[in-house]
Amino acid sequence: MKFLDVKTDYAFKKVFGTLENKDILISFLNSVIVFKDSLRIKDLTIIDPYNIPMLEGMKDSFVDVKAILDDDTIVIIEMQVLHHKAFDKRVLYNMAKNYSVQLNKNDDYHLLNPVIALSIVDFIMFDEFDKTISNFKLLEKEKFTTYSDDIELVFIELPKFKKELSDLKTIQEKFIYFIKNADNLDIVPKELKELEKAFYTINEASLSKTELEIQHKRKEFLSIQRLTIMKAQERFEQGFEDGVKKGMEKGIEKGIEKGIEKGIEKGIEKGIEKGIEKGKLNEKLNIIKNCIAQGLDDDTIASITKYNINDIKKLR
Repeated sequence: MKFLDVKTDYAFKKVFGTLENKDILISFLNSVIVFKDSLRIKDLTIIDPYNIPMLEGMKDSFVDVKAILDDDTIVIIEMQVLHHKAFDKRVLYNMAKNYSVQLNKNDDYHLLNPVIALSIVDFIMFDEFDKTISNFKLLEKEKFTTYSDDIELVFIELPKFKKELSDLKTIQEKFIYFIKNADNLDIVPKELKELEKAFYTINEASLSKTELEIQHKRKEFLSIQRLTIMKAQERFEQGFEDGVKKGMEKGIEKGIEKGIEKGIEKGIEKGIEKGIEKGKLNEKLNIIKNCIAQGLDDDTIASITKYNINDIKKLR
């Protein structure tokens, strides 16, 4: 058997965004989102994510899957493979848009329902911690008091998930493993029997020629985009390294010039210093010679010149 890559938006929607697989989406959401008062989803309505009401002039931005829960909470789910610039802002934008467009012109604010944005990403977003799933809410900075439960961001960072098949224990771990690794499997492992229906959905043997073509084109597009980003990153890093290298070479060159300049300056200072010392010594010797010529004894000469008496005797 050969399975589609669930990380592509087409395959992701086939598994989690169809009415036939509503039970799979319910199980997945219950496993990765902690709902208020320990509630669990019993039912939901999957709606077309391309049918979000748009305001005039509002930027167009789509999500992969959108569901409305029994309590009217909205869950928007996105699978993101490429780490585009400002992806974090796009997540906030989608969240804010889905929250704000719930009201008509004369509706009261109390009609607003909570929105949860679940983003599954195939790259590292938060270097600050190692956990695979992270949750963000509006909290007071010091006391961490919740401002509102209406807004929640949930991220699943696939590269942080390192568990092997034999390590999987919870349904949450099995879903994350399935999303990350399904396209590398050729059978449904016994550890993932609970997800057999999800595997059947992405089994290439059960797909039409048109569906396979759409999937392969989408995967090819993502591969090209990822390669383009990698190349751009490599060029940036190479440019940075070249800049550092040139900077170091220029710095060494300047350093040598400065060092030579300093060395010459130091040499001149040392020469002057030595010259002064030599001049002082010659002057003292001349004084001693004059004292000897005038017939002064060695003790007197030593007292006057502060010179060693034995050296005076040698000079005599």
